[in-house]
Amino acid sequence: MCGICGIVSLNGAKIERSVLESMNETLVHRGPDSEGSFVDGAVGLAARRLAIIDLAGGDQPIANEDGSITVVQNGEIYNYRELRAELERRGGHRFSTRSDTEVLVHLYEEHGPDFVKRLRGMFAIALWDERNRRLVVARDRFGIKPLYYRLHEDSVSFASELKALLRVPGFSREVDLDALDAFLAFGFVPAPLTIFRDARKLPPGTVLIYQDGTSPSVRIERFARPSPVSADQVRSEDEETLAEELRDRLRDSVRAHLVADVPVGVFLSGGIDSSLIVALASEVSSGPVQTFTVGFEERHFDERGAARLVADRYATDHHEIVMRPDGATLLPAMADVFDEPFADASAIPTYLIAQLARQHVKVALSGEGGDEFFGGYQYYVGHRVAPFIGALAAAVRPLVDRLPTSSAKSSTFDWQAKRFVRGARLPVVERHYAWKTYVPPEERGDLVLPERRAAQDPLDLLSARYAETEGAEELARVMDVDIGIFLVDDMLVKTDRATMAHSLEARVPLLDPAVEELANALPSRFKVRGFAKKRLLKRAAEPFVPTRILNGEKRGFAIPRAAWLRGELQPFVREVLSVQNLRRQAFFSPDAVTRMIDDHVAQRADHGRKIWALLAFSLWFDRYAASPS
Repeated sequence: MCGICGIVSLNGAKIERSVLESMNETLVHRGPDSEGSFVDGAVGLAARRLAIIDLAGGDQPIANEDGSITVVQNGEIYNYRELRAELERRGGHRFSTRSDTEVLVHLYEEHGPDFVKRLRGMFAIALWDERNRRLVVARDRFGIKPLYYRLHEDSVSFASELKALLRVPGFSREVDLDALDAFLAFGFVPAPLTIFRDARKLPPGTVLIYQDGTSPSVRIERFARPSPVSADQVRSEDEETLAEELRDRLRDSVRAHLVADVPVGVFLSGGIDSSLIVALASEVSSGPVQTFTVGFEERHFDERGAARLVADRYATDHHEIVMRPDGATLLPAMADVFDEPFADASAIPTYLIAQLARQHVKVALSGEGGDEFFGGYQYYVGHRVAPFIGALAAAVRPLVDRLPTSSAKSSTFDWQAKRFVRGARLPVVERHYAWKTYVPPEERGDLVLPERRAAQDPLDLLSARYAETEGAEELARVMDVDIGIFLVDDMLVKTDRATMAHSLEARVPLLDPAVEELANALPSRFKVRGFAKKRLLKRAAEPFVPTRILNGEKRGFAIPRAAWLRGELQPFVREVLSVQNLRRQAFFSPDAVTRMIDDHVAQRADHGRKIWALLAFSLWFDRYAASPS
């Protein structure tokens, strides 16, 4: 695990080492163990290393025998041993380390830019081919590891985090208004957008190739695209047969993800995904697995009891932390860690559990991907029933709209009910958008100042992704939208930034090609049937996971956001979103924001998600957009 960055000059100008070192300095948290750089005229690559495999010999950059190919990598290649053995059998390759990174330069010698198709792992890779004057930058098929880039008339630059690109001379901090609108819609900035107009995200499963020469060119190509199979190609075996196959694939994936030369632990939320990972890790590990759980004083959100059931069953070395609403400290920390505005409130407990885990291990397995690939979200049930009760939902909407704001839960019942009835009669993509959005389009019109409004509709991103899977089952297509957009730019960003802030590597064994291949071939009825979710995953987990967890309510790392914003965090909210601050930043209507806060505090409405998003943007803006640092 590392942080990487680099610059290639397009006009032949020499790279200033001081600029490269300044970029690399911003990534020290991603790799505190060592740093390295390669500068050769118009090319510069750099890396910060968190040593996980081959602690003594894997420092980066790494080159081939004659130094003509140089690579830096963020991530881990789980099949590197098999690839190395294959390369050694071919002959002509000499290895000087035991690291996974060194395999990349030799694999490139054999396959050129297509080498990325052979990789099983999570990665962002940058490789310079001196002989062919070619830069190859690639990101793994699931988007587990981040990669930002900037195309300028005189250079191509890239980095693991956006904050490193801020150190590139001439980088503009102008906010991209389409990205701002997408952030208000989703609570994060989806690829390829970034919050700055001057940079973009490399999408998952793609490679950026800069070719020098008489006619220099930059092209971006997709090399992998996990997709649901067509409706007539879904697997036809019975449920128990497929459950047994899923167990085998998950066991193999967990075993691969445990490969390390440092201690490895597991985040244990008390849900099915993390509990199953703990069970399988315990099965294939030689000693007790270390597990980590975050709890809350509020009983509804506290998963420590469920987590202890699993920890006790598998005799893990278990650790817990209790989260309290220290917003004045934690929210500014989130703005620093997430160098784009990011409104997923579960980032805070993820950040805290990572802080706890790093005191004991250097790598932690996490359960991201289980909900998206196996049908764990309540709105998947909603999509199943909406065609049958859409008319009824429309009829009861006037009654639902008059529901009083309810309990202190993260997403209150009245908010969920109102969201459902407003979207139930819409076409499938619009329905999904209505159910997922933070600030609905009609409210963004009142909230955002006229001169800050966007030209692109965020709905277009969902529609484009959905269109790519024509022929698959409808629910599978909806889940694919989540996999390609919400999983990548929300869940995986959250996990990556929150863990790397503490120099902890997070691995996600549910996001493995072998697991994905089966998940995308399952009929939708094996994922969601009636009101039952994650049917096949639960069947696979039955021998390993306590019944209370299999049948329990999904919570994840949810926090009591609505109550905190009315209580302990209210003074902080009023301060950050004051009329003076909003006027100075000049993006949102102070009157609209003040009304929103007042209505939420008075329990006239649940605006928790919207207020949290505005907090995230305001804190981010003052940290990065309005600051020269």
